[in-house]
Amino acid sequence: MHHRRSLSTGLSNATKINQQPPRLLIVHIPLPSWADICSNLCEALQNFFSLACSLMGPNRMSLFSLYMVQNQHECILPFVQVKGNFVRLQACISELRMLQREGYFRPQSTSLKLAVEDGLQQFKQYSRHVTGATLPYTFLEITVLTSHPGKEVVKQLEEGLKDIDLGRVRRLQVVGVTKGILEQIDSESPEEAGSDENSILGTDIDLQTIDNDVVDMEIFFKAWLHNSETDQEHIHLLLPSQTFGNISRAGDNPMCLKCDLQERLLSPSLLPGTADGTLRMDDPKGEISTLYQMASQSSSSHYKLQVIKALKSSGLCESLTYGLPFILKPTSCWQLDWDELETNQQHFHALCHSLLKREWLLLAKGEPLSPGHSQRVLASTFYVIVPSCSLTLLLKAVATRELLLPNVFPLLPEAPPEDSLKIVESTLDSLELEPTYNPLHVKSHLYSYLSSTFAKPQGRLYTGWETRTPRKAGQSQTNRVRATVVPLPVTPAPCGASKIQAARKDSSETFLPSQPEEEYSSQP
Repeated sequence: MHHRRSLSTGLSNATKINQQPPRLLIVHIPLPSWADICSNLCEALQNFFSLACSLMGPNRMSLFSLYMVQNQHECILPFVQVKGNFVRLQACISELRMLQREGYFRPQSTSLKLAVEDGLQQFKQYSRHVTGATLPYTFLEITVLTSHPGKEVVKQLEEGLKDIDLGRVRRLQVVGVTKGILEQIDSESPEEAGSDENSILGTDIDLQTIDNDVVDMEIFFKAWLHNSETDQEHIHLLLPSQTFGNISRAGDNPMCLKCDLQERLLSPSLLPGTADGTLRMDDPKGEISTLYQMASQSSSSHYKLQVIKALKSSGLCESLTYGLPFILKPTSCWQLDWDELETNQQHFHALCHSLLKREWLLLAKGEPLSPGHSQRVLASTFYVIVPSCSLTLLLKAVATRELLLPNVFPLLPEAPPEDSLKIVESTLDSLELEPTYNPLHVKSHLYSYLSSTFAKPQGRLYTGWETRTPRKAGQSQTNRVRATVVPLPVTPAPCGASKIQAARKDSSETFLPSQPEEEYSSQP
């Protein structure tokens, strides 16, 4: 699909990080599977949007829409802005919870195809009538979350969409929800699915599987918060071509590894209610304002890291690193030809292998941006590059002389008093010992806190979900937030052209909101 993704040249590179693509989620889970998946999916969506709507700084997610496909397709949520819209998104999730969970029906074979068509039509109309020519995002990402075998859904989409213009679809993804290990073994792997050439659509359909588990679904949705832009590589890692020992001789012709940068963590300073966040509320950009923004925004000259020397792995004190860590990966920039991408990945692989074998770290200097009119000298930032057993490198900022404060570290005596040693060792023996730290097992109740900070639904958005009885999919509901386009018919209706035009006119007057991008305060 890369050949379709040519962003407007008029866009400012400084705003690319704010222009994550709109996302259309189509839940394609019929009865009786919906009864097993509904609770986990709704909890994962609730947790995810409590984060996405609370994050300060760059807008990591622009528009979102949700469709449900059971016995027919249904727009649960038309395209809305994510940031500041938690109340509306929460109402959408509550609507999902109210869908019928018992019974059985045979879904119509065209429902999924119609949901994709309807969502694409809605996005085009939103672009024309709501934001006009100022819309910075022109491509849509579509995710089909299904309980059906993934390969069957891919074939169904191929056949159903072969005559549909997908020029504005940046990515089409099918995600199969599995119920256990046996089902995962029987399902097709993402690599196997990705190797198939989808000649019917002329584009690739990504296929992957996730477990029917809240944590697994959360992780999948959180991937939407990454900067997924592949129009250019983020970082140029420059290594001396001959030796680490003499930079003056080797630096004239350095080896350049083209890398993409990825966050490992969300900065607590970007979220309210965290201990670290209260210290930096005056800086809404937080840690992201440094290396990540420079790497993502610079296009005329790529952000460069110049390796200046190697270090022994045991020779770095952890107290000298600061800030959030980042992940370096070989670039997947679509503008590079395949030979260059392959060579770059092979060199990156060789670097990871050699650093592990030698037990080395790399010390690199970040090249500062061009100084402004009022600045004569800009301070440099230094980083350590740490290898791992995966095809990635860990990037951490390291302190320099100017930042270092004096500390006294007295040597540890050889043996403490015997009585104290017995008491402490007995206390330590009572602790549960884990071989590794798994953050997925540690909860800070941040999701609950973030959800509680948003204003309660008011007016037509407050529908008293908890007092209502479950309804059947497709059943009409007066309190529903309506779509901004005329829904596609489930079956061809024998109406005349005049009736269709009248319906379109009436719907455009009724469905188009005067203020489609309602904002809600994130404060209690």
